[in-house]
Amino acid sequence: MGRFSKIAVIYGSDSSEWEVSCRSGEFVASRIDGQEYDIYEIFARFGKWQLVACKKKDSMRITFPEGSRPEVDKTDFSVTVMGEKTKFDYAYIVQHGAPGENGLLQGYLEMLGVPFSSCGAYSSTIAFDKFACKSFIRNLGIVKCAPDVFVREGVDYKVDLKFPVFVKPTQGGSSFGVTMVKTAEELPSAIRFAFSEGSTVLVEQGISGRELTCAAYFDGEKVSALPLIEIVTENEYFDYDAKYNGHSSEICPAPVDDGVKALVQDTTCKIYAALGCKGVVRMDYIMSGDGLYFLEVNTIPGMTSASLVPKMVRTAGMDMTTFLTAIIENS
Repeated sequence: MGRFSKIAVIYGSDSSEWEVSCRSGEFVASRIDGQEYDIYEIFARFGKWQLVACKKKDSMRITFPEGSRPEVDKTDFSVTVMGEKTKFDYAYIVQHGAPGENGLLQGYLEMLGVPFSSCGAYSSTIAFDKFACKSFIRNLGIVKCAPDVFVREGVDYKVDLKFPVFVKPTQGGSSFGVTMVKTAEELPSAIRFAFSEGSTVLVEQGISGRELTCAAYFDGEKVSALPLIEIVTENEYFDYDAKYNGHSSEICPAPVDDGVKALVQDTTCKIYAALGCKGVVRMDYIMSGDGLYFLEVNTIPGMTSASLVPKMVRTAGMDMTTFLTAIIENS
């Protein structure tokens, strides 16, 4: 018998990633153990939280058509269906972008005392902002970070970096608003484009090397790392098209020697512990000729059947349902 009974899977978001979030959330909900938990799928976007579907233990999944979806009562994190009130005792967060990845949703759940699957509010806030997170990681002294320049909208800036550079919103994912810039002349327009996703931008010097990613989670006894993936893209970099339209190869396990494997997994576990992470968290890196470079932390990584973390789980020889149970019960 598990610690929890009624699991709310929260997906959708206020960001450009909301559709990807829905696919991740639907996959997670379909893989949570339906014999152990009641599963409720909540679509949350711009403050409107609605019950999309529910599946009670050993029962069929029931969907609610748009226009007649029960509203979630945010005062106590509950929903009423046909006169029966259900109060959720656990939240599995699959919101890519705000408010599920930047700490806001975590803060709400923490105030209500509802356990959840991801990092806490404080850790999520730091990890979500690329500049804040890199500043934190850089000070740990355990991995290299590429030189960068922070730019706030309306404030003068000076970029003294070697080209090419990557211009990216400090908050967000799935490569929305990201541009690879090869000349100084292209920089202003790339920064303006990044501002379409938020008011702060990171200009980061490009690092040549192999792109590697690794995830870690708490297995009940210790922080454990999953197998590495090497990303080989057909495009100039791992952009939205490469990620979601099949223009990349994601090789798992990554064909690296034992030394590199140990370095990446150890670094991932150290960052996980230093940030105070919970749940499953993915870290992205570049393995360059002069060492390992940190790129970013993904506290709510993609969780579709084709996403990186499920590939790592399968390569590790684990069943996805068993893995999700471990995340839920060890939160």
